[in-house]
Amino acid sequence: MSGARSVLVTGANRGIGRAVAELLSRSDWRVVVGARDGDEAAAVAAALGARPVAIDTTDPDSVKRAREAIGPVDALVNNAGVLLDAGTDPLSVPLDLVERTLAVNLLGSWRVCQEFVPAMVERGWGRVVIVSSGTATFHNGLFAGAPGYSVSKTALNGLTTMLAAQTRNSGVLVNAVNPGMTRTRMMPKAQREPADAARDIVHAVTLPDDGPTGAFLRGREQIEW
Repeated sequence: MSGARSVLVTGANRGIGRAVAELLSRSDWRVVVGARDGDEAAAVAAALGARPVAIDTTDPDSVKRAREAIGPVDALVNNAGVLLDAGTDPLSVPLDLVERTLAVNLLGSWRVCQEFVPAMVERGWGRVVIVSSGTATFHNGLFAGAPGYSVSKTALNGLTTMLAAQTRNSGVLVNAVNPGMTRTRMMPKAQREPADAARDIVHAVTLPDDGPTGAFLRGREQIEW
């Protein structure tokens, strides 16, 4: 295990994040289970033989403390996210819900990248996976039934392309993954299992050095933004 690569998964206390952490743990990665609630992180980490860290992606001090606690990682899965405005529309959605959504989904992921990705660049190897959504594609048309969520994920797609351009030829690959409609607390009626979505995300974590960067992935295929 001393030569195993390390990965931080945010929002890993449940749903897709936990499934990703479990799958990577079984693949001999040194997994750090990140969650806003430190006790929940510790419980999941104990079950998986992983390491926990409390990380509130909306709190700069919390993210800095997490980085100081665990040090550099080889891979980062930005999974933590919220869906607060389902069933609304762009003309009437309460903008405080949009602000809270952007704070977690966009700025939270951006903040974690700023803390952890520079060290990957310095060491010459890294994988960054941003969990996005099919609601956020201009190709299909943004989903207006959860406007703040859709806009936040569209912005994450933009962040993915910028980070990929910034880190190109550094050994760091940055990609977004559309996991599809997956049964979680966020989408309890969806048909897809978290384990299925996790396999797609783990594929992006384990891309070879000549793999894509700045891409939007569904399964093992690149899809349109």
